[in-house]
Amino acid sequence: MAYSEKLLSEGERVIREFRPHWRLLFIPALWLIAGIVAIVLITTTIPINNGTVELALSLAVVLALIPLVVGPLIKWWFTSYVLTNERLITRSGVVARSGVEIPLENIANVLFSQNVVERILGAGDLLIESAGESGQSPFNDIPKPDEFQALLYRVREERTQSLAESQATALSSAVAPDATERLERLARLHRDGVITEAEYAEKRQQLLDEI
Repeated sequence: MAYSEKLLSEGERVIREFRPHWRLLFIPALWLIAGIVAIVLITTTIPINNGTVELALSLAVVLALIPLVVGPLIKWWFTSYVLTNERLITRSGVVARSGVEIPLENIANVLFSQNVVERILGAGDLLIESAGESGQSPFNDIPKPDEFQALLYRVREERTQSLAESQATALSSAVAPDATERLERLARLHRDGVITEAEYAEKRQQLLDEI
């Protein structure tokens, strides 16, 4: 389920999008297999003239599988992690949606952890430490957390550099018109004979040094 472009700001692009690791589906898969086995046993062991009992027991098994299989599957499917060139986003829920958005420039540290089984399966957890109200944000059961940690650091550095360049450009734009106006005013004073040639040259050089 791709992240909607309507939710992206101007110039923002998706770097990576993924769901939680597939290992979260392992237990629901076992329950599904157990349910199928139970239904097979019910249909093969109960006498054929007890169809009502067979149907009732099979229905009970199916109803039991809904929270054990369907619930976790839906939760996994509708949980997504999105990394853009501006922020890290998590979304979860079907009808009632919830999520966390962390601007990349606010991220102070990224920690990942894996136990032995998770390392074999390529899964693990991330803990994002950031400035602001969010503080620490856990991202659990994500695929290849070490690779994602490296990617997140790289994109964050690019974002920080981009913001610094934008601020420098904005500052230059703010200073340049003012300095240009002062140079024009100085030239008028010199042209009108209000200041001497030496004073004009000195003031002009001072203004050029400020730009």
